[in-house]
Amino acid sequence: MNALISGAGGFVGGHLLAYLCQHMPHLTLHGTIFSASERRAALEQLGCQLWALDLRDESAVRDLLAQLRPERIYHLAGQAFVPRSFAAPWETLEVNIRGTLNLLEAVRLLKLPTRILVVSSADIYGSAAPDALPLTEEAPFIPSSPYSVSKIAQDMLAWQYARAHGMYIVRARPFNHIGTGQSTDFAVPNWASQIAAIELGQREPIVSVGNLAAARDFTDVRDVVRAYALALELGAAGAVYNVCSGVPQTMQHVLETLISLSPTPITVRVDPERVRPIEIPVLYGSYARLKADTDWQPQISLVQSLTDVLNEWRAHLRSA
Repeated sequence: MNALISGAGGFVGGHLLAYLCQHMPHLTLHGTIFSASERRAALEQLGCQLWALDLRDESAVRDLLAQLRPERIYHLAGQAFVPRSFAAPWETLEVNIRGTLNLLEAVRLLKLPTRILVVSSADIYGSAAPDALPLTEEAPFIPSSPYSVSKIAQDMLAWQYARAHGMYIVRARPFNHIGTGQSTDFAVPNWASQIAAIELGQREPIVSVGNLAAARDFTDVRDVVRAYALALELGAAGAVYNVCSGVPQTMQHVLETLISLSPTPITVRVDPERVRPIEIPVLYGSYARLKADTDWQPQISLVQSLTDVLNEWRAHLRSA
């Protein structure tokens, strides 16, 4: 059975490949990467064949799907960095919306009996009133960035194609996820890299941060990819599932926990350049629907996730 992961070279893609390789060995794994520069031996060692593909290229997408005829598609690829969407809004909209549309259209036109997972985002919920928390899948959309607008469009395209064409499409709305391999564009690996550099004497003992008052719902990426796999196998066609821990953690608490894992005295400095134009105060969700349909629930603690990320950066900087 062929399975295709779009965005296999990304943070989540690598973890999903590792999970599928271990737990679903009957799958023949294929992955798309944006360019050959994303090709990584570690992914190919998992038995994944990588294909350089720009998902905005309609004919190239259709040609690849006609060749592979995948029975499972995990659509992870896209522009995922919220601040970049303010700097490059059209790029974000084009990559995320057109890429999704091209995949769905290719499956439809080729009449493939493919199960498709489309990964949206909890950012589509925006800033909710305290009495609306935890957010369920019925919460209204309140986009706060071009990124969240693009994820609403992806989500609704998937829903429309499932309804109009009878396609087996499952949507996932992940809340914040963390783990090894994540870009330092994101807060946790950025802080971990700073702390590891401080421990090695490579920078002054000050961690530069943005807004620490915001509270987010963090799930380890290994739990997230397990949720994706279960949702596609056990979830209902056309359904949508929140993927989250159900517990809000302030960025202040996350940072203090990371710092507590270091033996080095460290102080904190707020950098105005790191503060987003629009900040959602509190965002956390309910995974009750996902648990009811698949029996999924998070297993990896926040402390374990942060420890793994910090250890990754310690090893990386020591070997640099």
